[in-house]
Amino acid sequence: MLENLIIFMQQTPAAFFILVFVVGLLVGSFLNVVIHRLPIIMQREFLVNAKEILEQELTEDEQKQAEQKFNLVVPRSRCPKCGHQITALENIPVVSYLFLGGKCSECKAKISVRYPIIEFVTAVLSMLVAVYFGVTWATLAGLFLTWCLIALTMIDFDTCLLPDSITQPLIWAGVLLSMYGVFDVDLKASIFGAVFGYLSLWVVYHGFKILTGKEGMGYGDFKLLAALGAWMGWKMLPVIILFSSFVGAIVGITMVIALGRDKNIPIPFGPYLAAAGFIAFLWGDKILTAYLGAGAFAS
Repeated sequence: MLENLIIFMQQTPAAFFILVFVVGLLVGSFLNVVIHRLPIIMQREFLVNAKEILEQELTEDEQKQAEQKFNLVVPRSRCPKCGHQITALENIPVVSYLFLGGKCSECKAKISVRYPIIEFVTAVLSMLVAVYFGVTWATLAGLFLTWCLIALTMIDFDTCLLPDSITQPLIWAGVLLSMYGVFDVDLKASIFGAVFGYLSLWVVYHGFKILTGKEGMGYGDFKLLAALGAWMGWKMLPVIILFSSFVGAIVGITMVIALGRDKNIPIPFGPYLAAAGFIAFLWGDKILTAYLGAGAFAS
């Protein structure tokens, strides 16, 4: 059955791309839940653990929160204003938002346009991966990486956090995929990519802290770059670091000068790492080849 489906998809690429696009929309809807709930879950777990270590009792409200069943599946999504439970028909990616006019069906409160944007972007990026790798296991792995990067980007943007529950499995997944040759990255390059990815930002972090007395980034950034190094090998790290730093610097300077943002307010670096990582994942080899070719021509 699976073999026949794969053959059909190989023979009809259009059907394969449409399938990936639709799956991307559905996953994008789920990522909206992950982006919203995972930081809350982390905060509640941290509070409980901290109180246990300090041997302090939870307040009544904190105890109720700890006992409440709250994860990525339960409870069902609700309108934050009126508590209306979102039905299946109201939860169709992008379509439901357009049909409802961007408002809750009960209280008519506005629904953030960010939700359909994330769904649509997830679908588009998923299709890019499918177009690049075709009907292969590499596409399945690439979709997993892409979806994780989208979730990490938005969580870091909202909270300046990069959850270990996403970054650490990504590191191990990259190493395991290199063992089975899913991508053109051998095990040695993957391991060195993870090690050098982590250490490169670790060195920058401590150097910046020694010079300024401030923390320039978080440990989650180290783990994210380690994960990208594990997936793409150590040779791709300079491309990722260069792209992310360049774009991050431009955005940061623009926000300070044009928008009057306080330069002491931290700007999350994870979104730039994730964006640069995605670009390097699909087109990094071509970028390196073009750069090295231009350097050879110049010399």
